[in-house]
Amino acid sequence: MSVAWPGAARPAHTVWGKVVSLLPGREDWREVRRDPRRNLIAGVTVAIVALPLALAFGVASGLGAQAGLATAVVAGAVAAIFGGSNLQVSGPTGAMTVVLVPVVAQFGSSGVLMVGLMAGVALIVMAVAGLGRYVRYLPAPVIEGFTAGIAVVIALQQVPVALGIEGLEGEKVWALAAEAVGDFVTYPNPAPLLMSIAVAAMILVGARWKPALPFSLVAVVIATLVAVLTPLDLAPLGDLPAGLPAPSLAFLDIGAMGTLATAAVAVAALAALESLLSATVADGMSVNERHDPEKELFGQGLANIAAPLFGGIPATAAIARTAVNVRAGASSKLAALTHAVVLLLVILVASTLVSQIPLAALAGVLFATTVRMVEFASLRALARATRGDAVILVLTFAATVAIDLVTAVIIGIAVAGLLALRAVARSARVQQVPLEVGDYTEEEHALLSEHIVAYRLDGPLFFAAAHRFLLELSEIADVRVVILRMSRVTTLDATGAQVLGDAITRLEKRGIVVMLSGIKPGHDAVMANLGVAAHLVAGDHVFADTPSAIERARRLLHTDHSRGAGDAVSA
Repeated sequence: MSVAWPGAARPAHTVWGKVVSLLPGREDWREVRRDPRRNLIAGVTVAIVALPLALAFGVASGLGAQAGLATAVVAGAVAAIFGGSNLQVSGPTGAMTVVLVPVVAQFGSSGVLMVGLMAGVALIVMAVAGLGRYVRYLPAPVIEGFTAGIAVVIALQQVPVALGIEGLEGEKVWALAAEAVGDFVTYPNPAPLLMSIAVAAMILVGARWKPALPFSLVAVVIATLVAVLTPLDLAPLGDLPAGLPAPSLAFLDIGAMGTLATAAVAVAALAALESLLSATVADGMSVNERHDPEKELFGQGLANIAAPLFGGIPATAAIARTAVNVRAGASSKLAALTHAVVLLLVILVASTLVSQIPLAALAGVLFATTVRMVEFASLRALARATRGDAVILVLTFAATVAIDLVTAVIIGIAVAGLLALRAVARSARVQQVPLEVGDYTEEEHALLSEHIVAYRLDGPLFFAAAHRFLLELSEIADVRVVILRMSRVTTLDATGAQVLGDAITRLEKRGIVVMLSGIKPGHDAVMANLGVAAHLVAGDHVFADTPSAIERARRLLHTDHSRGAGDAVSA
C-alpha cells in the first residue's frame, strides 16, 4: 500500500503531509496493471448488476433515475481511484436513500446536493483526523439491527410505487405506505403490484438457482418488454438525458449550511460506516487484501464532493456490488473504474431504452434487495447469543424504522457501551493469589522452535477490544499451529465471538492449524449459538487445558513430518 506520490515528502505531523499520505501512489498503479483482463470482466459484470440498482436508488431518493446514474458514474470512478480498497464499488445505496428522503421533503433537490457536498468535506476531515479506525469498534448487534431496519424502511418506501400511487409527500415512510394502501383500496390498479412481485420473485429465485447470472437486469428487461408491448397501466421511468450534465455549483447556498449541517453530519456518518463495513466484508472475502480506512474515507469524501457537481446524490461503498466484484475475480481498482465507465456508456447510447423501464419494475428490484440485505440466520444467532446482544439488536432495529439511522446507531452504541461496562465491572476481582507454577511460559518459548505458538487471552473479549485482537493475531508468522488459551477471557459477547471466528478463518486460510483450550462455561454457549469454531469441536481441536492441546499439536506435526519424509523416500 503506497502512502505518497513518488518522491513526495511525508511530514506526518502536518495536515498537508497527512493529505499527501492519503493520495494514491506507485503501488496502487502497479496493482492496476496486474491481470487487467480479469478486472475488466469483473467491472462489466458489476455494471450489469449495478444498472437497475442505480436507477432504483435514484428514484427512491426523490431526485430521479438520472441522479442515481450520475452518482454511480462519478462517485464510482472517483472513489475507485482515491479509495483505500482495491475491491470496493461505490455508488447510490439503499441506506443512503433512507436518510435522503426527509432531506428532499424539507429542502428539495438543491438541499440534497448541498448536503452531499458538505458530507464530502466532513469525510475528508475525518480521514485527515484518522477517525476511520474507530468504525471497526461498532458492535455486531448494532450493525445487524440497523441493516434490518434499513431493509424495512426501503421496502416501505417502495409501497406507493408498487401500488401505482403517485403524488404522496411526507417524511415518515410508514405513514406514506399506509396512505398508499388506502388509496389503492379505493382505486385499485393491480398491474404495478403484480409486476413488482413478479420482478422481485424472479430475482430471488434466480439468485438461488444461478447466482452468477444478473437476474435483476433480466427481470427489468422482461418487465420493460411487457410494459411496451401490452396496454397495461404502468408508469415508465421517463426521459433521461443522453449524457452527464455539465458540472455546476448553481445549487451552492452558503447561507443554508447551518440549516443543513445536521443532515450533512448524518450522511457523512452513514457513508463512513457503510463504506468501512463494506471494505471489511471485501477483505474477509479475499485472502491477502486489507483496506486502508483513512484512504477509504478520503476517497469517499472526494466522491461525495464530485457527485453533486453533476447532479448526483450522496454516495457510499455498496456491499452487494462489492461482493459481486470480488466473486467476479476483481483484484484491483480497475474493476470498479470499469464499472463506472460502462454505466457512462449506457447513459450515452441507451438512455432512450432505459427511459421505458416501468417504475414498478424498479420497485421490485428494491423489494428483492431488501430481502437479500437481511441475514436471518445471523439475526437469530445474535438474538440467542446473550440477552444484552438481543436487546441491542431490537432497540437498534426499532429506532431505525421509527426514528432515523443516526439516532438508531447512537442508541445501539450507548446501550452496548453500558452493557459492556457492566460486564467488565462484574468480571473484575481483587483477590490475593499464589504464583502460578503451571504457567508454561518457558515451554511456550521452546515451542516456537517447533513452529507452535500458544497465546493466552486475558480479560474481556468484547466489541471494544475484539478488533485489536484480530489485527494482532493476523500478524503471526512462521508457525504451523496456533493454540488460543481462553481460560482467562472474562467477557465474551457476540462481536468478540465473531471476531474470534474471523481470526481463526484467516489463520486457517494461511495453512495454520488452530486449537482452543480452556473455554469457560457460558463462553462456549455464545460461540455455539453463533456457529464459531464448530469445525474445531468436530475435529477434536478444542481442549480443556493447554498441555493437552500442546501434546496434540506435537503429535500432529510429528505425523505430518513423518508422512512428508515417507513421501520423499517413495518419490
